[in-house]
Order: sequence, then C-alpha cells, then structure tokens
Amino acid sequence: MTYQNGNPRLLLSILWVFIILNFFARDIHELGRPGMLEQMMSGIIDGVVITEMLMLLGGIMIEIPILMTVLALLLPHRLNRWTNIGVGLLTIVMIVAMNLKPDLDNVFFMGIQLIALISIVAVAWRWRGPELL
Repeated sequence: MTYQNGNPRLLLSILWVFIILNFFARDIHELGRPGMLEQMMSGIIDGVVITEMLMLLGGIMIEIPILMTVLALLLPHRLNRWTNIGVGLLTIVMIVAMNLKPDLDNVFFMGIQLIALISIVAVAWRWRGPELL
C-alpha cells in the first residue's frame, strides 16, 4: 500500500483512529452478549477476575493507539516511521494474544483491526522521504 499524492503522517494518524474506533465498537458490541453486564458487575468476566492491575494494563493497551494518533503527526520522519512499524507490530501481537478463543464477532473486529495494522506497517515501511505536515 502506497500513499502517493498525500501525506503519510495523516494516513497513519487516521488509521490509528480507525483502530481505536474498532476497539470501542467491539467493547460496546460485547455489552449485548447475554450475561455480560452481570459478569462486569461481578468483576469476573469469562472466569477472569478483573483486578486493578488488569484494568491498568487495559488502559495502557488502549492508550498506545491513542498516543499514536498524535505521534504519527508530530514525530520526525525516521523516528515516526520506526515507531509506527514497531507499535503496529506490537499491537498486532497484543490483539492476537487477547483473542486466543474468540467468538465470531471478535474474529470480525480482530480481522478488521489486523488489516488496518498491516496497512500501518506497510505505509510506514514504504515511507521513504521526510514529508511536511
């Protein structure tokens, strides 16, 4: 995927926003699963006890793509390129690791996010010259 006649910084930032929106859409969609609200209120979801540490890790995991929306616009070219490649690959691993036993709707959202993340890595990999904002 190349982004000719455009700004790779802007495309990368938009792709990160797209990924964030898919995280939120998936989480909101899960609320419709029978018994999910009751599990959330009990503090145990699918047998996993929701601890403060788990909540912190979840917050960090969503904050990384949020931060990338800004960093993609502001970092200098070389650092920007490698940060998007590294964080894109890390996020791919994170999404796959979190969905080892996914149901159909999670597979759908995961597939969409993986396509967007692969696009981020590809755009950053092919981004050769410094671009202006």
